[in-house]
Amino acid sequence: MKKRKLGNTGTTVSAVGIGALSFSDFYGSTDTEKSHAILRKALDLGIDHIDTSNVYGAGLSEERIGSFLKDQGGRKNDLFKIATKAGIKCGDDGRNLFDNSSEHLRSELDKSLKRLSVEQVELFYIHRRDPNYPIEEVAGTLAELVKSGKIKQFGFSEIAPTSLQLAADIHPVGAVQSEYSLSTRLPELGLVQRTRELGASLVAFSPVGRSLLTDSPHSFEKSQSIAFLKGNPRFLEPNYSRNIAATDRFRLLAKEMGNKTASLAIAWLLHQGEHILPIPGTRSVSHLEELAAGADLSLSESDLQAIENCLPIGWAHGDRYSVVQWNGPEKYC
Repeated sequence: MKKRKLGNTGTTVSAVGIGALSFSDFYGSTDTEKSHAILRKALDLGIDHIDTSNVYGAGLSEERIGSFLKDQGGRKNDLFKIATKAGIKCGDDGRNLFDNSSEHLRSELDKSLKRLSVEQVELFYIHRRDPNYPIEEVAGTLAELVKSGKIKQFGFSEIAPTSLQLAADIHPVGAVQSEYSLSTRLPELGLVQRTRELGASLVAFSPVGRSLLTDSPHSFEKSQSIAFLKGNPRFLEPNYSRNIAATDRFRLLAKEMGNKTASLAIAWLLHQGEHILPIPGTRSVSHLEELAAGADLSLSESDLQAIENCLPIGWAHGDRYSVVQWNGPEKYC
């Protein structure tokens, strides 16, 4: 597996990582055994970047990673560069609330370290911005956590390029996490550029479009059984059928090029910048192999143009989030 820099501390990670939201039941039922199988295969493939959060399954994702690491004995601290997050709380009405206070972040980090069975994580993200706390103040809190030795770097999820600059003026920011794929190109309107300029990684979640950019996209019936997708505009009719028809062209192109569709989607993303790190999630060992294979694909200019012709920017029908799902991410364009 090829390596890329994570942030600006000299740390290197696999070009393709794993988004461990899939270790909870977010996209369908799973269990500890299946999650451990993914982690074992990741090690076989040379994948060492694991991304999780304190709210993924209310800590379940972290616990499953932690139980795997406990089984590795003295090797546990050397296997993965782990990123986790804090800043989201569930309100009494079930809606997300945000807390970027020093007390909350410190407390949640300690809980995450315990669940993960480690004393330090590589990267600690603010999962969502809390407007009650200036980002400069939050960056100061995170800088103190770096000094404490509990985290090596910090980052932010779903923030605007301007917010990144304000935080970086206080302390170097290791990474910004954002949805980025052939179906979601918004980061190209400033975030790709600003992260590169500041030496921060752009960690791309949902790099295969929540299954649309794979050989086996979720059926409409399956998507309606998944709480998040059930309300997502791209998976509601008539958008769903239109998006399947559009991505059928991409599936055909991938086949003509001799690749799995997910592999080609990952390869395209990696060709958008050396500082970009996709973190696809999966509950399938075979799918993980397809995703990892994207790191080995070298695309020519004609290949990239063929992909652009197939899925030109703006092709997707429907917003990437519903009105409710847009609660938290910063809009900047």
